[in-house]
Amino acid sequence: PLGTGDAVLKAKHLIKNKYFLMLLPDDLIIKKNCSKKMLFIHKKYNSSVMASMSVNRKTVSRWGVYNIKKKLPGNNFVIGDVIEKPSIKKAPSNKAVIGRYILPRTIFNKLEKQKKGKGGEIHITDAIQSLIRDKNKFIGHNFAGKYLDCGTMNGYIKSSLEISKI
Repeated sequence: PLGTGDAVLKAKHLIKNKYFLMLLPDDLIIKKNCSKKMLFIHKKYNSSVMASMSVNRKTVSRWGVYNIKKKLPGNNFVIGDVIEKPSIKKAPSNKAVIGRYILPRTIFNKLEKQKKGKGGEIHITDAIQSLIRDKNKFIGHNFAGKYLDCGTMNGYIKSSLEISKI
């Protein structure tokens, strides 16, 4: 696949509901059920939901980053914008996109029309940003579980050791 957006498009024929839960395999969240909490938030606000965590400002260029439109109760916020891997100067916050999403099926319409972005990939964050511009509501959820980064070799080894203790 040419990025996360392309991978999601390949699963379109499997998605029948109005919303679907997407989990990225290189982002693990343990000790608290983030997906269950996100489903609760989705039902409460009747909106899409994305996981979030604070990251070191020096590392924002590794992540999609949120611009927070409005704070909500319970470590949640309305997402104003999502910027894929911004420079430190252009990052609107240090709240990063973590690989848990509840997305509307309408995202497929955006992905099918989307041009390739950074690195020649179809980024899911670009399609999400397009939906936000069209006034679709997205809630960011600062999860309570422990985050394990399996996206680098060092992170994968540390995550394996952490999981072996469970």
